[in-house]
Amino acid sequence: MSDTADHKLVRNSSVGAELFEDEAKTLAAVLGVRRLKDGELLVNEGGAEQTLFILVAGKLAVVSSDMGGKENLVHTMKEGECAGTRAFVDRTPRKATLRAVGNATVYTLTPEAFESLVDTHPRLVYKVMRALFRNTHTNLMRMNQESQELSNYIHKSQGRY
Repeated sequence: MSDTADHKLVRNSSVGAELFEDEAKTLAAVLGVRRLKDGELLVNEGGAEQTLFILVAGKLAVVSSDMGGKENLVHTMKEGECAGTRAFVDRTPRKATLRAVGNATVYTLTPEAFESLVDTHPRLVYKVMRALFRNTHTNLMRMNQESQELSNYIHKSQGRY
């Protein structure tokens, strides 16, 4: 794999699914490429980095620490998924740690690189923002479902678990 982002992999991601080929090429031109070895840290929970990550090869563990500092696996990302939407859009600290599970390749998008496309490619920016909203909405729906299932379990067992 080269040091430049492949527009075909961008189009295969949740961020680039509705992009035309020329739009994917434009977006790929502003993306960074990061290669990780098994267990290598991509970003730490609480970190200030605001980069958006698109996983294009391998897997990433999404890990969150509890009050005692114990790490808990929240999700295992698969190829095509993105992470860091909240930090990217809101410019707030990271809510989870991302760590490679096996070797992985991640495309990176900084807010500055993305904003450089606003004036010249507004339709592309719109499509990416719409994709980020869809990703966030999907995650929220999944979390709501898991919360409902937990509530049902607790109430059906009358709090004995």
